[in-house]
Amino acid sequence: MMVNGEKFELQALGGATTLVNLIGYFKLSPQRVAVELNGDLVPRTGYSDTKLAESDVVEIIHYVGGG
Repeated sequence: MMVNGEKFELQALGGATTLVNLIGYFKLSPQRVAVELNGDLVPRTGYSDTKLAESDVVEIIHYVGGG
């Protein structure tokens, strides 16, 4: 699978292959990211139900506060 333009081995998630697990792997908060899966924006409410496959392309955009 590709995550933010880089190869990612799905097995690194240890069998937990949902979008919320991927977000957690990168130590990100699901409330502070937007995720595109294979060109489609995934609603935040669907993160825990969305299963991932080796052929997927994921883009994770992390919101950073500042001022």
